[in-house]
Parts: sequence; structure tokens; C-alpha cells
Amino acid sequence: MQDLFDDGYRQTILERLDRLRPESPRQWGKMDSAQMLCHCATALEVGTGDSPRKQALAGKLLAWMARGKLLGDAPFSHNSPTDPTFVVTDPRDFDREKARLVATISRFVERGPEHAAQQIHSFFGRLSGEEWGLLMGKHLDHHLRQFGC
Repeated sequence: MQDLFDDGYRQTILERLDRLRPESPRQWGKMDSAQMLCHCATALEVGTGDSPRKQALAGKLLAWMARGKLLGDAPFSHNSPTDPTFVVTDPRDFDREKARLVATISRFVERGPEHAAQQIHSFFGRLSGEEWGLLMGKHLDHHLRQFGC
């Protein structure tokens, strides 16, 4: 299972992040690798509580349909829709964004599942700590695969 709270899985994610380069070509999507790092850190900062959100109306109406698919075993599909507030289009510094993401992963894990469970996901609303760990693990896996890592 792709749970970011799992020590072995998190180590795998960090090793894959180490293989990512500024020039790593994307396999799909529009972001370059630095923008992707920023996108992932921004999304994860919701789970740490550093960037509180409210549940969007679309989530209140549709989350029940998407929950099983996104929290299931299958990886996210290419070009999946994203919260518009997480879209990154401006140039980013690769090293700065990589360090930010690694620090955010550490903060997320240190604060733990109990803390994550108190945060509101912008689409799903309330998630358990385990669901946060799974969703963030799958999200990172998705974007690392996007860049062949």
C-alpha cells in the first residue's frame, strides 16, 4: 500500500525524488519538474495543516463517487483533474522546491495521522489519517511516474 506514513514506502518516495532532475522530461501533463515539486508540496501542506482549506462545493457533491477510486489500489490516471489552486504555471527554482517538498513530507510524517485527520481536504473534506497517508503517497507516486522516477 502506498501510505506515506509507512517508513519503507516513504523511503522509496525519497529515493525516487533523489533521481528527479530539473531536466527530467515529463511523460504527460504541462508542468516541468520544478513546478511539479511545488504542486506536490502545496498539496501536502494541506495535510500538514500549514495551508488550511475548506471543502469545495464540487467535492461536497461528488466526493462520495470518487473516494473509492482515488483511495483504492489503482494508480491515478494521467492528466487527472486537479484543484485549480494547486496548478503551478510560473517558473520555479528546482532545488528550493525539492527541499521544500522533502521538508513538508517530514513535517507531515512527524505530525502524524492524528494531526492529518484534523485537516480538511479541498475535495474530499474530512479524511482519516490513514486516508491522508494513502492519498498523499499515491499523489507523490503519480507525479514521480510523470517524470519517469
